[in-house]
Amino acid sequence: MKTHRIATILLGTLLAACAGNSGRAEPEADADAGTEPDAEVELEPELPATACNGSDLLCDRSYADVAYATTHNAMSSAESGWIGPNQTFAVPRQLEDGIRGLMLDTHWHQDEAYLCHSACDLGQQRLSDGLAEIRAFLEDHPREVITIIFEAYITAAQTEAAFAESGLIELAYTPPGDGSWPTLGEMIEGGRRLVVLTDEPGTDGPSWYLDVWQHAWDTDWSNRVKEDFSCDKLRGDSPDNPLFILNHFLTRPYALPSLAEEVNHNPFFIERAEQCRRESGQIPSLISVDFYEIGDVLAVVDALNSIE
Repeated sequence: MKTHRIATILLGTLLAACAGNSGRAEPEADADAGTEPDAEVELEPELPATACNGSDLLCDRSYADVAYATTHNAMSSAESGWIGPNQTFAVPRQLEDGIRGLMLDTHWHQDEAYLCHSACDLGQQRLSDGLAEIRAFLEDHPREVITIIFEAYITAAQTEAAFAESGLIELAYTPPGDGSWPTLGEMIEGGRRLVVLTDEPGTDGPSWYLDVWQHAWDTDWSNRVKEDFSCDKLRGDSPDNPLFILNHFLTRPYALPSLAEEVNHNPFFIERAEQCRRESGQIPSLISVDFYEIGDVLAVVDALNSIE
């Protein structure tokens, strides 16, 4: 992830420099320099062609042994005009910035599947449209693996229909069923780079629509002050579930940037994540935050993944 961010900064600097010279006369070639004034500058690619989620180091690691920056109520953003948002930016910007896990709420609204939080009057987006945004990102970034966690108030069949309409269904991954997970490299090479977890899988859902509590466990999500945080398990059918969802946000009584300022910064953030890794013996897989651009969630994920 750091390689991607550095390259993005360098590219932005170059574009700004070019814009600053707009309308000016081109300088004459320096005879001593032996170069033409309009010689093209070859930029290095943003990421190595072999990178997995931004790093070569992650390609040989199991999906369950990698940490992913995750946005809580990812669809609820100020950018999209939602009331009482949990995020500043909408999902496309989140993904471009390095978010790789999305917590999404689905509701049946106006005879269609929608993304809403609690009440659709507070903000809404057709589920198929939101999924199409994720598909577009995955198509543009063929070396990335993304996870969705649905808090679902619609049926598995209604969810599947939205996936089919969006075209995202062809990227959804079905694990083998023995509790094992492939490496990120294997998922990328196999073309199935989307893990879909839900709290309401139903009895007749598609094989890729996975019961989150058969694969994951989590910490409490209802913390009001940072002293409430613990590493204790809240939900999850088995203590041996390989995915660990670390809920790291405050609600008082709803999300606010000021609350994110209290808990999203290091050293507090990384110390909590490392403490929970020691106590559980598992890497926090999906690290869920509000207002991800505040603080150090990407730095925490890099540290847990041992990416310098």
